[in-house]
Amino acid sequence: MSVTYEVVRRVAWLTIDRPEARNALSAEVRRLLTEGFEGFAADDSAAVLVLTGAGDKAFCAGGDLREMADTGLTVPPPDFVPQPGRTVEIGKPVIAAVNGIAYGGGFLLAQQCDLVVAAEHARFAVSEAKVGRGAPWAAPLSWLVPPRIAMQLLVTGDPISAERAREVGLVNEVVPAADLHDAAQALAERIAANAPLSVAAAKQTVRLMAGHRFAEAYAEAEALWEPVYLSADAQEGPAAFRDKRAPVWQGR
Repeated sequence: MSVTYEVVRRVAWLTIDRPEARNALSAEVRRLLTEGFEGFAADDSAAVLVLTGAGDKAFCAGGDLREMADTGLTVPPPDFVPQPGRTVEIGKPVIAAVNGIAYGGGFLLAQQCDLVVAAEHARFAVSEAKVGRGAPWAAPLSWLVPPRIAMQLLVTGDPISAERAREVGLVNEVVPAADLHDAAQALAERIAANAPLSVAAAKQTVRLMAGHRFAEAYAEAEALWEPVYLSADAQEGPAAFRDKRAPVWQGR
């Protein structure tokens, strides 16, 4: 199985297990993540979910570009990658334990979690500009981090370190790689020990002010990025990755 689910002391661990592909989001991974999120939402034995990746190289490298190139993917639907709090309703807290790179769709997954604990060597990037793809899902990013940081992430595609991500508010805690699992488990257990109704209400409260704006922001972002997805460049990026060559951008 490319995604595993287990519960340890009321903490569910959902793990992307494709280390040989840097835990990229293949069709199977996306389907199993959706099932895992939905399963956790209905699992009374688990109070908190920790999302992570297998190995020590990647939390998730993002979309499977080889698969995208082979299928000629244009505009992905909003639920192409399951998004807790947007396409999958989860009333309980979700923590990302980022054990390596979190690029593209991996950044998306970390962004959508309620809390983030990262290993010291973790890196974060909205890498779509480097492969000619789109990031409408990044619409809430300037709510999570200062607007100029969001702009830098989006237009450069360059990664930032775990410590820098903590400085700008994207990450809650940075720990040595060897301590990541225990740190995430401990944080989750502290939350799980609290009153569940209070925790659920707290989660809703944090997004209360921005919640009404999110729907409008997503709709605008989807329209904004659709021409990018439909461009020749959007096919060129994954094809160049698959063929192990530099992309040739046409701007159309």
